[in-house]
Amino acid sequence: MSAPLPIVRTVAELRAAIAAKRQEGKTIGLVPTMGALHEGHLSLVRAAKQHCRFAVATLFVNPKQFAPHEDFDRYPRDEAGDATLLASAGCDLLYAPERAVMYPDGFATSVLVSSVSTMLEGQMRPHFFGGVATVVTKLLLQAMPDAAFFGEKDYQQLLVIKQLARDLDIPVEIVGCPTMREHDGLAMSSRNAYLSADERRVAARLNFVMHDAIKAVHAGAPVDAVEAEANRHLTAAGFTSVDYVAIRNADTLKPIASLTEPARILAAAWLGKTRLIDNMAV
Repeated sequence: MSAPLPIVRTVAELRAAIAAKRQEGKTIGLVPTMGALHEGHLSLVRAAKQHCRFAVATLFVNPKQFAPHEDFDRYPRDEAGDATLLASAGCDLLYAPERAVMYPDGFATSVLVSSVSTMLEGQMRPHFFGGVATVVTKLLLQAMPDAAFFGEKDYQQLLVIKQLARDLDIPVEIVGCPTMREHDGLAMSSRNAYLSADERRVAARLNFVMHDAIKAVHAGAPVDAVEAEANRHLTAAGFTSVDYVAIRNADTLKPIASLTEPARILAAAWLGKTRLIDNMAV
């Protein structure tokens, strides 16, 4: 059985714990999370342990990345269960601040990343990347790790975080890690728990439709036609609505006409009240 995971809740405690490990010559890996952990999160912890000698996970459900109509209040929370999972994956420390620590009275600063954050998710959820960029900037500065680890499942978010670290000269390596998937190909997500049994069966079609789109564009089909066909297939499969299926430049997310540059397919679609996102290299 794993020993209980040490938990700190203030910036001072976090910095003191990390400073002590640096005195021992250890490098620090940071894994930011909002809890409701699954194997995808744990794979990030294992990557942090391989890359660094001391792994710190954070647990904070960030209110700034939820719009008023979204699922902040019902987002799953289980700190004790999450701490047990983190310990089993080799995590060394959990930073679980209260809201007042992250956003004290009078907090008035936001970090906005233009360009890569303005399309796709940025169009569907205009508030989202400002909230993500602000909280991640704070976490990176609070911990000042050597490296921070994020899943490629949230690919656009990963690009936004890489951009802010470059632009703000934050001396932290941002490491993207592969998407973890269920046995049927569905990308692991905390929100998968919202799906009914029928919705869960339909959800797996997202993976297959994206694979088919990749095959079609490699076979020479026009990108815009492939995107439209994938949208139709998702609707026919039972998805309630489709926000986007887009094949974009892998570095900038700008539209492309053909596969003359590294590309990524990204999709967001609804099943009932649950929104699923996924992406793959093209």
